[in-house]
Amino acid sequence: MRTGNLLGFAGGELTMVSGSGRFDARSWGVLLVLCGAIFLEGVDVAMLNVALPAIRDDLGLSTGTLSGVVSAYVLGYGGFMLLGGRAADLYGRRRMFLTWLTVFLVFSGLGGFATEGWMLLVSRFVTGVAAAFLTPAGLALVTAAFPAGPRRTRALGVYAAIAAGGFSLGLVAGGALTELGWRWVFFAPVIFAAVLLLAALPLVAPDPPVTRPRAGFDVAGAVSLTGAMLLLAYGVVRLEHGGDGIGVTLGFLAVGAAVLALFVAVQRRAADPLVRLGIFRRAALVRTNVTALLFMGAFAGFQFMVTLYLQELRGWSPLQTGLAMLLVALDLLLAPTLTPWLVQRFGTTRVLFFGLLAAVAAYALFLPARLDWAYAAMLPTMVLLGLAFALAYGPLTMAGVEGVDEREHGLAGGLLYTSMQFGMALGISAVTAVSVAVARGPGTTGVTLDAVRAGLVLPLVAVLLAAVVTAFGLRARATTPTPDPARAPV
Repeated sequence: MRTGNLLGFAGGELTMVSGSGRFDARSWGVLLVLCGAIFLEGVDVAMLNVALPAIRDDLGLSTGTLSGVVSAYVLGYGGFMLLGGRAADLYGRRRMFLTWLTVFLVFSGLGGFATEGWMLLVSRFVTGVAAAFLTPAGLALVTAAFPAGPRRTRALGVYAAIAAGGFSLGLVAGGALTELGWRWVFFAPVIFAAVLLLAALPLVAPDPPVTRPRAGFDVAGAVSLTGAMLLLAYGVVRLEHGGDGIGVTLGFLAVGAAVLALFVAVQRRAADPLVRLGIFRRAALVRTNVTALLFMGAFAGFQFMVTLYLQELRGWSPLQTGLAMLLVALDLLLAPTLTPWLVQRFGTTRVLFFGLLAAVAAYALFLPARLDWAYAAMLPTMVLLGLAFALAYGPLTMAGVEGVDEREHGLAGGLLYTSMQFGMALGISAVTAVSVAVARGPGTTGVTLDAVRAGLVLPLVAVLLAAVVTAFGLRARATTPTPDPARAPV
């Protein structure tokens, strides 16, 4: 019997629900636009990281300013992500998505015209803020457009695959564009963002009526939250200096924690809090965010160490380095096809757990790296990382909103991406601090193989911890009593 399309409501939005369970052309169009936005965010970060040496040579930037170009984006992204997620819930996801995609486009373009270091710093900070509002709004739009069940699982599988693929493909694209000129690393996202914006205007459905806070916008909560996130993000970024200025670093972290405690106190007393603290009572959500922080921190630290190993110790070009890690983008093929089927069959937590085990094996295999290693010796790690992302990134995205009220999906997405961003910043800072400490040993100068190996231990430890955290989720599901069908209400 042939079934047609049915109109249904998901989170207050009118959606097209295919009776056959397949996506129609419009559904694919909406999904690809939203996937394009998260891909843009990932590829933008990866391309810039590859182009940093060329930028320093052309503009004559100091090491501190160059590090600041990366840190400025992290501050904007990490500092405003939770606020961006809640703003999407309160003021309309489509409105936030289109507005901040435009801001992203404009300031990425301004970065391409930069002639001084401060111009790049401003450009990257505002671009990070734009991504902080854009990303959770995009995830909330995906969950609103595709009802819970196989359709949403499939949609989130595609979404997560393209998001993770942005990091891997960005390395290759960054190397190629840097050969043309580093400014193309900024101009290419402008072109891509403009295409997305033109496609989103007719495809993304208008926002449904949203319920505004009865007591008005929680200004005190917004200010204290943003201040806390900015201070904590800066403290995490400063960890890469190791023992140098450790007092200042700890000071920023302590003040950030104090402001965060103030934010919690404000939320407890607010009539309409910016962040409903009850959302943290969900143990599964907390586990998901901790796992996301550790998983992405491990990959960011590994990627940074491998870049040093290949370029500083082996003399490979940025393009060669990107091509070496291209197999990590294997998840682009596996995540939309294999992962949704596995999730439907075995559940989100089990699939995530096996993805983390694949990451453990990948990082362990790279620990004995030598200066005369052929690429064939690195190949198993790259393939296993592609498998790890296929099995872990998508389920993390699904678990981040699983069981959360549809009206708070923007907030849940903000929490998830805040955890990922802080994890990446923490991962890079931690491996940098360890490798620098080892490289400063007696009789050593610059990057050494021992320093790289020491840094590579941390990603392995991080994913092991993530696997332990996820194992608690497996145990919780195993001990949950199964309802007796005979006692179920009719």
